[in-house]
Amino acid sequence: MLRRQLLIAVPAAVCVGLARATHAGAPGLLPSGRRLGQARLRFFGLSVYDATLWAEPGFDAVQFERHRFVLELHYLRTLYGKAIAERSLKEMRGVGSVSDAQATRWLDAMLKLFPDVKDGDHIAGLHVPGEGARFTLNERPLGDVSDAEFARLFFGIWLSPATSEPQMRTQLLAQAGTTS
Repeated sequence: MLRRQLLIAVPAAVCVGLARATHAGAPGLLPSGRRLGQARLRFFGLSVYDATLWAEPGFDAVQFERHRFVLELHYLRTLYGKAIAERSLKEMRGVGSVSDAQATRWLDAMLKLFPDVKDGDHIAGLHVPGEGARFTLNERPLGDVSDAEFARLFFGIWLSPATSEPQMRTQLLAQAGTTS
C-alpha cells in the first residue's frame, strides 16, 4: 500500500564531483550505520545535490536490496516535485523492469506527494529490506512506500550496476563490500 511518499530524481547526463559534509539526519534513521561514501551530482556544471550513503556493518553492494541503509540527499538548488517524480520513474525503468501498472501507480503517487525542494533541504530515504522505503525531509517523517520492488528500483537509481551514473555509484560505495 502506498502512503505519503517522497522520491528523489537523478537528472540525465550529469558529471560527479566531490561532495561536502551532510546533515546528521541519516544516522538518526540508522543508529548503527556508518558512512560508506559521498558524491556530488552535477548537471551541465550546476551542482544539484550531495549524496551520502549510510549502511550497517556487513553491507554488500552487490546485494544492496537485502540490506538496511540510508541514502541522504542534501539539495543545492530548487527542484520541482513534478520533475522529480517523472525523472525518478525514468531512472527506475533504466535500472530494471517496470510494468505499465507499476509505472502508473508509482507516478500517480509521486505526482500527488512530491514536494518542491530548495537549497538547504535534505531528504533521507531508509531502505527496509523486504518491506519498502521510509523518507524524511529535513529530519521530519514524510511517509513510506510499502513496496519492496519499488524500493529496490528506486535505490537502484544510485546503487545498481545498471545506474546511469556509475561514477557516482563508485563514490557512494567507496567503503562498501563488493561493488561489481
